Amino acid sequence: MNDDISTQTLIETAPSAMLQAAATAAAVAPAPKGASADSGRRERSSRGRRPPRRGGGRDDRTRSEYDQKTLDVRRVARVIAGGRRFNFSVLVVIGNRKGSVGVGTGKAADTSAAVDKATKNAKKELIRVARTETQSIPHQIEAKYSSAIVVIRPSPNKGLIAGSAVRAVLELAGITNVNAKILSGSKNKLNIARATIQALLSLTA
Repeated sequence: MNDDISTQTLIETAPSAMLQAAATAAAVAPAPKGASADSGRRERSSRGRRPPRRGGGRDDRTRSEYDQKTLDVRRVARVIAGGRRFNFSVLVVIGNRKGSVGVGTGKAADTSAAVDKATKNAKKELIRVARTETQSIPHQIEAKYSSAIVVIRPSPNKGLIAGSAVRAVLELAGITNVNAKILSGSKNKLNIARATIQALLSLTA
């Protein structure tokens, strides 16, 4: 009789013991490899992620007060003991379109460095131009630089009539309503630009 009771008790308690053992094994068992790798990857990505930049980058740079135009880019060669070395020579005009203008040249092994040098040189050569209320010039002017001769005359309500380097210099100086002529046969843009600067220097209000 007692044997039958103990056998029945074991049969009744066996399922509950098996369930407890299964729950304990599930709690102790390690997580799948894929799950642990995903969680570790997420932690590393969140830890190594760079914070967003506060500034906007290059677009936030302060814009220069001077506009510039590249008039001429030439490749020049210098003969040395090992052969020829090539550089780039650049002619640049800068101005604020409010009466300030300058012409500069620069030479370097690449064009970007040459443009930077020419811009710095032009800033050193800036001049102030006397203008009328209509953004013209008070009287006719003429100048000669090397082989270039330039004449600039007031031309009311006609706009800017000029060509070559003369036009670029006058535009960046903020001068309109003038008629400019190149009287010489020179095509050298540097000489023409320098002659224009010399003419503007002779202005008297």
